[in-house]
Amino acid sequence: MPALPNYSLYEGVVRITRVYLGPAAGRFIDRQVENHLHKAPAELTPADLMVLIDWLKISVSHLTEDSEIVEEYVSELHKLADEQAKPKRGKGKS
Repeated sequence: MPALPNYSLYEGVVRITRVYLGPAAGRFIDRQVENHLHKAPAELTPADLMVLIDWLKISVSHLTEDSEIVEEYVSELHKLADEQAKPKRGKGKS
């Protein structure tokens, strides 16, 4: 589930997480960013994403023993990271 172009990186992470954690996703991501990256969630950058994904994998692994779910979640986050790493194409260019 890639983030839509109008979504911030933070919103993309929360959207993906909501699939797995439901309505608690926003609070969960806020705590992870604040506690592990020591910044406000709105300040999340593509450079932070790989470290955040590592922490999210550990944290979600404590919530479920279903390793397939954890790997699926991490895979979706990596897709978002890959999307963020691609150079943005300008409007009107092919």
